[in-house]
Amino acid sequence: MDNTTAAAFFLISWWLIFFITLPFGVHKLEEPEPGMEPGAPEKPLLWIKAGVTTLVAICITLLVKWTM
Repeated sequence: MDNTTAAAFFLISWWLIFFITLPFGVHKLEEPEPGMEPGAPEKPLLWIKAGVTTLVAICITLLVKWTM
């Protein structure tokens, strides 16, 4: 697997893993204020989810690159 293919594999796996991790740990507001979306999460924790996603995607990409 060359570097271009590895980069494409990383990007695709990053987005897939990111969408999988989005619903984890989501707590919606019990009493949303007027004008707020009732399904919006209280604390989305996107930085943590992006970090975990990056680490998992790097591990998967390196594993696939190593096996090919």
